[in-house]
Amino acid sequence: MNHPATTYAFAGSRVNRMGYGAMQLAGPGVFGPPKDHQAALTVLREAVAAGVNHIDTSDFYGPHVTNRLIREALHPYRDELVIVTKVGAIRGGDGSWLPAQAPADIARGVHDNLENLGLDVLDVVNMRIMGDVHAPKEGSIARQVEALAELQHKGLVRHVGLSNVTAAQIAEAQRITGIVCVQNHYNLVHRADDALVNALATQGIAYVPFFPLGGFTPIQSTALSDIAASLGATPMQVALAWLLHRAPNILLIPGTSSVAHLRENMKAPDLALPQGVLERLDALAMESASA
Repeated sequence: MNHPATTYAFAGSRVNRMGYGAMQLAGPGVFGPPKDHQAALTVLREAVAAGVNHIDTSDFYGPHVTNRLIREALHPYRDELVIVTKVGAIRGGDGSWLPAQAPADIARGVHDNLENLGLDVLDVVNMRIMGDVHAPKEGSIARQVEALAELQHKGLVRHVGLSNVTAAQIAEAQRITGIVCVQNHYNLVHRADDALVNALATQGIAYVPFFPLGGFTPIQSTALSDIAASLGATPMQVALAWLLHRAPNILLIPGTSSVAHLRENMKAPDLALPQGVLERLDALAMESASA
C-alpha cells in the first residue's frame, strides 16, 4: 500500500502538502469578524504547531479580517511559512463579491494584503479570475497577469499563481511570467481538471483544489460516508486523502474555524487507502460523469 509524499517543492520552499485555508475564520458568508476572535487565533497557532507551513488567504476575506488575524496570531512569521494570497475581487457593503480586475484594483489588492499581513513582499499572489464560482470561462487574462507581473518586477510579489482558470489561460499567463500554482474547483467527483492536474505535474506546478466536498450528490455523499465509516475515518479525511493520492503536485488548503476539525483534517495524510477503496472512490467520479 503506497503512501503519497507529504511534502512538495513550492515557491522556493519545501511545504507540507497539508496546508490551511483561512477563509472560514471570517464571519458568516466570509464577511465581518469571527464569532470568537480568540478561537480564530488559536486555530491558526495550532495549525502551524501541527506542521502547516502553507497558509492560503486573501484580503477580501472579511474583508481584511483573515489577514489581520494571521498577522496577530503568527507575526513575526517563521522563515519556512509560505503565505499565499489572492487578488481580483472586493466586497460590497452587503457582503457581495465584486470583480476588481483592473490594474489599479490589482495594485490596491496587493498593497492591502501587504499592509494587513504586515509584510514587505508577498510570497505568492494568485490572480483570481472572476466568472462562475465553480468553473472558469475562456477569455484573455493578459491584462490582469501583466498588472500582477509589474508588481512582481517592483519586488512586491515573489511568485504569481492563478485561480479559476483554463489551460489556455495558464499558457497565456506563462508567456508573461512564471506560474507556480493553480487554484481551481476539483475534488473526488468534480474531475473536469483531471488532464490539467497531470499536465501541471509534469511542469512542477502546484495544483491547489478548492471545495474538497463541493458538488457531491446525496447518493455520492452517502457512499463516501459509508467508505469513511469502513476506514474509521470522516468523509472529509477520505476526500483529502484521495486528493493526496491523486497526484504529487496537489496541495491541500482545507479551512475550518474549529480546532477539533483542524486536528481531524491533519490526520488525512496518515490515512491509508487500499487499492479496493481507491477503486470504489473512483467509481463515485464515474457515477457523476454519467449522471
